[in-house]
Amino acid sequence: MKILVGSKNPVKISSVENAFKNYFDNIEVIGIEIESGVSVQPINDETFTGAQNRAMKLKGLNDKQNLSSDFFVGIEGGIAKQFDKWFAFGCMCVADKEGRIGFGTSPHFELPDNVVEKLLDGIELGDVMDEIQNQQNTKQKQGAIGFFTNGVMNRKELYVEGLKVAVIPFLHKEMFFK
Repeated sequence: MKILVGSKNPVKISSVENAFKNYFDNIEVIGIEIESGVSVQPINDETFTGAQNRAMKLKGLNDKQNLSSDFFVGIEGGIAKQFDKWFAFGCMCVADKEGRIGFGTSPHFELPDNVVEKLLDGIELGDVMDEIQNQQNTKQKQGAIGFFTNGVMNRKELYVEGLKVAVIPFLHKEMFFK
């Protein structure tokens, strides 16, 4: 089974592999850089739109180039305001060859006001975290979640759970797809 992921980020590719191997055998996961079509720091529903755009652009690429892939995965990190607080989360969209889709999200984690202010100014969370930690490319390592949990959870672990639930509609097609 071939699965395309709309990113070359090794954390996202590894997350997809980890999640899908819970349900399917003999998987091959390939990352392809795909634009999300949304802001660099998506807010609220824009996060879902970005994930869906990535998945559907991969499906279109698969159809056009005959890549023989079975699933297409878009992962988008975003922020959302709930209960008067700002949270970061990952949104996952999984599409199949027929264009049917399923969504999942990672756990949401609260962000401090000083970080949120920068995000609302259009700076990507990964860049803000690089600045806070005085490091480069933290989004391809532990991510913001690694910093805020003091290393108890990393970005891959955060994404795997959202991907596991994004596959649900494909495990129970008769209940989700008419």
